[in-house]
Amino acid sequence: MNPQLVMYEVQQKQIQAVAERLHQDSRARTILLIDKNGQLVAAAGDSAALDTTSLSSLVAGNVAATGGIAQLLREDEFTAQFHEGKGMSIHMSLVGRRIILVVLFDKNTTQGLVRLRVKKAQDELVPIFEELAKLATTQPSSPFGTEITDQDIDNLFND
Repeated sequence: MNPQLVMYEVQQKQIQAVAERLHQDSRARTILLIDKNGQLVAAAGDSAALDTTSLSSLVAGNVAATGGIAQLLREDEFTAQFHEGKGMSIHMSLVGRRIILVVLFDKNTTQGLVRLRVKKAQDELVPIFEELAKLATTQPSSPFGTEITDQDIDNLFND
């Protein structure tokens, strides 16, 4: 099991900006960033029509299963996967061994362009997630723990 990712506003905005730029540059339909626990971190493009909760869980399960295959083959891990459908294709890649970058695309773009733009996005995302990991070790375990006192909690539940 992977520890829960703690997200801060500054990094969330940076991640969202990278996702939106990747969406534009790759001409993909949808970009999703998912942690290995199956939680959606960011989305760009046409994600409103998708069940992103189910898709995130299934993608995380797929990556976990592929990790098992990699171990059987004495590989550390497979860092990218591609599935081609009639109308829609999916490119999944690991970012910093913690986040899954998912690109859903159709015939409006090519696998080559997607792979090229994903590489650039990964180079931008890795330092952001490294910074988040660093913050997780230096910040309190709960971002709210230092701001709320016992008196605040008592006042909240006492009318």
